[in-house]
Amino acid sequence: MSDHPAIALLGPGAIGTTIAAVLHEVHCTPVLCGRTAHPRLILRHDDGEIIVPGPVLSDPATIDHPVNLVFVAVKTTQVADSAAWLNTLCNENTIVCALQNGVEQQSLLEPYVNGATVLPSVVWFPAQREADASVWLRATPRLTLPDVPQARRVAQALSDTRCAVELSEDFVSIAWRKLLQNAVAGLMVLANRRAGMFSRADITGLALVYLRECLAVARAEGAVLSDAVPQEIVDGFHRAPADLGTSILADRQANRPLEWDIRNGVIQRCGRSKGIATPISDVLVPLLAAGSEGPG
Repeated sequence: MSDHPAIALLGPGAIGTTIAAVLHEVHCTPVLCGRTAHPRLILRHDDGEIIVPGPVLSDPATIDHPVNLVFVAVKTTQVADSAAWLNTLCNENTIVCALQNGVEQQSLLEPYVNGATVLPSVVWFPAQREADASVWLRATPRLTLPDVPQARRVAQALSDTRCAVELSEDFVSIAWRKLLQNAVAGLMVLANRRAGMFSRADITGLALVYLRECLAVARAEGAVLSDAVPQEIVDGFHRAPADLGTSILADRQANRPLEWDIRNGVIQRCGRSKGIATPISDVLVPLLAAGSEGPG
């Protein structure tokens, strides 16, 4: 792989814009691909802003050859609609780094990537779309990847950027821990409130019961996580700014489809397959599904 590989970014939302911006900052601007054409991307952070020149391409036919590395930042609800992009950008030599929620990234993407290697990741930074279409990066960007040879290619691409990359030998445990954090954020959708809601004692209690249910499923799926994890996750919400949102809440407020299945449904599905009772999931999942898909 060359020092400056051909890189594409599919899905210039909050997370995608962040990755595009940190690459542009070190003169390795990716090809920008998405549903809607934009003249540029803007990332705002504590030290100022990074402007990534466009355009954002909106027609897969404008790509004439596969690239070496694709960062996929579309929501999992948009993967099937991105099939034409993935077919054009990928071949068997491409690494696809999934900047997506959940623990099922590989199985979701592999049918669409022309034999490319799909590399899951865990994204550890909050970034949110603002009313002016810019993105506000609210913490230092960091990714965790499995410690495999393909991950070193991604780490090399991001090596001189402000986004740290960590390689983990126990990626399964880290991915499930992040899933637990995302799963409990589903409560924010039902309450239509941001992170400040976790300051309520009743919400803290509900969150802990739900997280212990999720923890039992995670362990059954091979994650090595301590009994302290539920309290640690809730403590993180207690420390967060009261106005901190989450992508699934933003989608609900914009009346877009929700990633309920890969964030919450997976707990219920895996629990059933392992014979683990999931009483909180059995209430939460249908409500999130109805909020996403209706009818009504």
